[in-house]
Amino acid sequence: MAKVATLITDLFEDIEFTSPKEALQEAGHTIVTIDKEGNKAVRGKQGEVRVEIDYGIDDVNPDDFDALFIPGGFSPDLLRDDDRVVAFAKKFMSDMKPVFAICHGPQLLITARSLDGRDITGYKSIRVDLENAGATYHDEEVFVCQKQLVSSRTPKDLPAFNREIVNLLKEKEL
Repeated sequence: MAKVATLITDLFEDIEFTSPKEALQEAGHTIVTIDKEGNKAVRGKQGEVRVEIDYGIDDVNPDDFDALFIPGGFSPDLLRDDDRVVAFAKKFMSDMKPVFAICHGPQLLITARSLDGRDITGYKSIRVDLENAGATYHDEEVFVCQKQLVSSRTPKDLPAFNREIVNLLKEKEL
C-alpha cells in the first residue's frame, strides 16, 4: 500500500483534507502530514478540523513516499513561500510519482514550475495562473493527466477526486 505525503498547514480547506484522507485510508494507504515545522497542530480554515503534523519538511525525503497529496484552501499559498516545500513537491512531479491536488492545491505546483505542458483543473480563481504556468486548464470535476497528476476544482468534486486518487494508486499497485 502507498505511503502518501500530505503537504498541509493552517487554513487548509477542512473537507478537502478529511474526505480524501478517509478515502485513502479506507483503501489501506498511509497518510503522513508534513508542514514547514513538525511537532505542532494546524487548523482548517472552517475551524472544524485540527491536524497533528507528523513531520517538519527537514525531517522527510520525497524518495520515502509513493504519492503526494495537496489539499486546498489557503494552505498551498502559505506553503509555497518555502523553497524546501516547493522542492519536495517538485520532486514528485519530476519523478512522475502520483500527485493529488484539489482546489488551490496546484498553486504549490505552479511555484515548483512543474506544470508546463500538463493538463489540470483547479479552483476557478487560479485558472489564469495555471495557464500562465504552461498548463492546459480543464473545467471538469476531476482531471487525470498522464496517469500521474489528479486534480479537482472544489469540495463538490470530492467524490470524483477521491475515486480517481484511489483508482490511480490501485492501478500503480503501490
